[in-house]
Amino acid sequence: MITYQQQPAAGPDTIVAGDPDDYIAPVPRISVQAFCETAETAAAVQSAAGDRRMIKAHVRVQMGGMAAATEAYRSSPTPNVIMLETDTGGEEILAELDVLAEVCDAATRVIVIGHRNDVGLYRELVRRGISEYLITPVNPVDIVRAVSTLFHAPSAKPVGRIVAVVGAKGGVGASTIAHNVAWAVARDLGLDAVISDLDLAFGTASLDYNQDPPQGIADAVYSPERVDTAYVDRLLSKCTDHLSLLAAPATMDRLCDFSAESFDPVIDALRASVPCVVLDVPHVWASWTKRVLVGADDILVVATPDLASLRNAKNIIDLLKAARPNDRRPLYCLNQVGVPKRPEIKPPDFAKALEDDPVAIIPFEPQLFGTAANNGQMIAEVAASHRIAESFRHLAQLVTGRAESKKSRAGRLPPLLGKLFAR
Repeated sequence: MITYQQQPAAGPDTIVAGDPDDYIAPVPRISVQAFCETAETAAAVQSAAGDRRMIKAHVRVQMGGMAAATEAYRSSPTPNVIMLETDTGGEEILAELDVLAEVCDAATRVIVIGHRNDVGLYRELVRRGISEYLITPVNPVDIVRAVSTLFHAPSAKPVGRIVAVVGAKGGVGASTIAHNVAWAVARDLGLDAVISDLDLAFGTASLDYNQDPPQGIADAVYSPERVDTAYVDRLLSKCTDHLSLLAAPATMDRLCDFSAESFDPVIDALRASVPCVVLDVPHVWASWTKRVLVGADDILVVATPDLASLRNAKNIIDLLKAARPNDRRPLYCLNQVGVPKRPEIKPPDFAKALEDDPVAIIPFEPQLFGTAANNGQMIAEVAASHRIAESFRHLAQLVTGRAESKKSRAGRLPPLLGKLFAR
């Protein structure tokens, strides 16, 4: 049986990827210094500094407000962005800003965090060149959005949405699910999409789509200085009218010891030109895989109903929740459920341990999946009306923000799982 999860409603501080009005562009490599007067504002700025969209920015938080900033910049250069908290208003704040302006570089952008909701003051601050005025209390998303807006016009939102699919362990079928979800995004939703195979040594996307492209993602990763949207577009292999493949070479002539930023240029170029990008992330734990997952708009973890998958899925989801506090929590699905004579952890017990229901439960169907794999086809091509094809359509809607899902109930946790996660 295939069941789906109803996602909880987003809170006021939560950005759910997929709503264009909520999109916050990543902040470029800039320096940001904040001078706060209250511990609450300092904590909010510090939390914002850890947001995935601020990963390239260098943020420093200090106390002392506007007076401390003025004193600091008398003898040191100003950063790209200064954030100033003040509890004053009217002529007093304007006088303090005039003093600060004497020691600031003209190109520095200033965000003021005030305690007074005064439209007249706001207009005067804007007239004097202040970039933004926020009213306390501020939350981390307010701060990230304010800094991002300074460098990205609201009307120039990037086209693409990044969806990362990763297995809780090897052999759970994460690549198969990623490829079928990308197919459903392109065929059933009519969105232009790219499936990018990040497993350069052992990737299977080209086999699953029955493609043999002469070039692919390796050309971009090993030559980052050449990467732009036009170059990446030339590396794509067309699978359907709406789906393109950025294939892995699946050769072992080079070692895949990548730095954390190795895939950034490729992903940035895809995000700028394609509405949906599905990343098939290999089951390896390295600085670059962590960075790819943390930077994605949505994450789907694929697990099988066994103890190792449960432990690994919980570890992955907990880590990503902590690294992405302002994003929707990672989704997960159960695959290969119902293998004959195999003891399995029941989905309700899996959900109890992970404190969340799976967004899909995909049954074990070796004949269907084997036929599709050997023919270089997707499940929907082999059996369009099959319930598994429908589950991939639902996952495509879910990861692109076009659907909510049915909720299943969680059962009681078996004693073994209770002992495992009691620590």
